[in-house]
Amino acid sequence: MIVGVPREIKPGEQRVALTPAGARALTEAGHRVLVERGAGAGSGIRDDDYAAVGAALVAADEVWQRAELVLKVKEPLPPERPRLRPGQILFTYLHLAPAPELARALRDSQAIAIAYETVQRADGSLPLLTPMSEVAGRLAVQEGAFYLGRAHGGRGILLAGVPGVPRGNVVVIGAGTAGLNAARAAVGLGADVSILDVNLHRLRHLDDLFGGHVVTLVSNSFNLEQVVRRADLLIGAVLVAGARAPRLVTKDMVATMKEGAVIVDISVDQGGCVETIRPTTLLDPVYVVSGVVHYGVANMPALVPRTSTFALTNATLPYALELAAKGAVAAVRDNPALARGVNIWRGRTVHPAVAEALGEPPTPLEACLR
Repeated sequence: MIVGVPREIKPGEQRVALTPAGARALTEAGHRVLVERGAGAGSGIRDDDYAAVGAALVAADEVWQRAELVLKVKEPLPPERPRLRPGQILFTYLHLAPAPELARALRDSQAIAIAYETVQRADGSLPLLTPMSEVAGRLAVQEGAFYLGRAHGGRGILLAGVPGVPRGNVVVIGAGTAGLNAARAAVGLGADVSILDVNLHRLRHLDDLFGGHVVTLVSNSFNLEQVVRRADLLIGAVLVAGARAPRLVTKDMVATMKEGAVIVDISVDQGGCVETIRPTTLLDPVYVVSGVVHYGVANMPALVPRTSTFALTNATLPYALELAAKGAVAAVRDNPALARGVNIWRGRTVHPAVAEALGEPPTPLEACLR
């Protein structure tokens, strides 16, 4: 199979979907790898590194025109969408539930779109979302602490505090992978940390993990109203796999926050769990609503592209090898986790959450494979 790796064009996006190690694994398996020139530069990977393992360095047009399997990091932007071909496999993060226009464009392309974030094992784990959730959770605290600085619009709070001065208050909504990593980073900085979730089993796990160093609360409107009001840094880390994130923090709650408090909504790529959040970019990351600094970068791991590229491709490569070796039909039949990653299949919407966002019934994947 011909595997193509285009350079990412999303503003500020410096990750790449394949490392030289991955290119070598694909070429050793008998596949042809086409990498757009400069695709790895932002992650510190030179074109020569790809050439040394047998990949061909080509222009973007050639990648899209020849590749049977396209590996990306982020969703195709409007200039890229017309390049998709019927039957071409696109394997990348898509986040289609809050992006119906993109979902329709992918459907119209007749391509096969498999989303990293909905590849799901039988135990419910999301192996291709987990590494970026780990990065984003830790970065959320790092970025939130930065924007709490008075020079950046924040309250002028040091999260660790000092003797005689209270610690900063960090509230994390969602106790999944991103929330856990945000809480770990915040505790590590010495902040006063609260974490909310609807899953009591998960809260018990975090209580044991942190040895009582975080306050665990059931997520409901009453508790949210209380903790949001006193937060210096509010981190949204809510995930419903494949679906739009529920809006848990209303604009009225935001209006009760302290002036100069900071919101970092990791779930913004799925629509966000804060009503006042909107997607921003690494080039223009923040804006202010009701005196509160909002950080809505939808590709936060791109801030640390080298770490993120290697963490992501460690997880995605086995699935890419399977798709290249077997083709899409056999690969999704043989691997139920990969099958759950299928969002769009040759003009039909397969993933239930994406279909619901489009206001239509989903097409069972098995019906597409006949």
